[in-house]
Amino acid sequence: MRAALALARRHVGETWPNPSVGCVIVKDGRVVGRATTAPSGRPHAEPQALAMAGEQARGATAYVTLEPCCFHGRTPPCTEALIAAGIARVVIGARDPDPRVNGAGLERLREAGIEVVLGVLAGEAEAVAAGLYTRIRLGRPYVTLKLASTLDGRIATHAGESQWITGADARRAAHALRGRNDAVLVGIGTARADNPALTCRIPGFKATPSVRVVADSHLRLSLTSELVASAHDAPTWILTRADADAARAEALRQAGVTLLPVAAATPGIDLVEGLQTLAEQGITRLLVEGGAGIAAALLHADLVDAVAWFHAPAVMGGDGLPAAASFGTAHLADLRRFRRTAMRPVGEDMFSEYVRRAA
Repeated sequence: MRAALALARRHVGETWPNPSVGCVIVKDGRVVGRATTAPSGRPHAEPQALAMAGEQARGATAYVTLEPCCFHGRTPPCTEALIAAGIARVVIGARDPDPRVNGAGLERLREAGIEVVLGVLAGEAEAVAAGLYTRIRLGRPYVTLKLASTLDGRIATHAGESQWITGADARRAAHALRGRNDAVLVGIGTARADNPALTCRIPGFKATPSVRVVADSHLRLSLTSELVASAHDAPTWILTRADADAARAEALRQAGVTLLPVAAATPGIDLVEGLQTLAEQGITRLLVEGGAGIAAALLHADLVDAVAWFHAPAVMGGDGLPAAASFGTAHLADLRRFRRTAMRPVGEDMFSEYVRRAA
């Protein structure tokens, strides 16, 4: 199962709307087939591993990180492929929360006389499929807030200068984070101030580009911005108000940008509906890169599942821009609390990873 999980992790961020699944087939103590979900979500891991195993799959054990699908979608059910290949035993990491599966895949395999073992390294398997679980259960993507700040939590000077607080190694690690998410989101303030490309610029790291998303209620994104100029090369979406300027909207569409209308809010747009809209488009993992306003809005609405924080060994002082703007926390009981899961040096900087603390 650890080998299957390692395979699944390879394509996290590339298989949406499907989860990245790993499958390893073992016969007489020897691996005869292995695969992970292909980019864009098809083909699934199980039929690829079975094709590698061939006739050696008969009587073998399949280790699969997520419960095999049992419904006809764009591809035939993986349960039927396992049955037809003569697999004798299936060891599964975690149950698939999709209501079309959610235990039905287990029952189909058992009905066919296959031994089924569920829950091996379940915590790790659920972590790999966290985007799927969040989209099914909460109707939104799994949200990771990425921050790059000084030791005192400042992301820009009072004059707006922010490039570069962290070093080259940290920036490379941040590109890898983009590669492990389906989409990257920034607010219009960051898009206008930094003119980012929001791509994963590590050669060979990712086969398919991440979707770039801008929260832009009034369509202020420049038509000459890097995001718009490259919209035909990498998907570029804008979450905007339904009453945004029609001429501006048409110009952006002509440039290759996809507009996703959501409800208005004060200020800007309704981020809850915005995240739901992204989930409806198939996004399961979302990396939010700023700025301070959108970070505060997401934290205030309790929509952040994880924080990826790069700390530079520097202090800016209180007149710098904070990582998150004010969002009205008056009592310690109302703090958004997280549990640290990783900490390591990245060049001269330090990277810390946190996940939502259970209530």
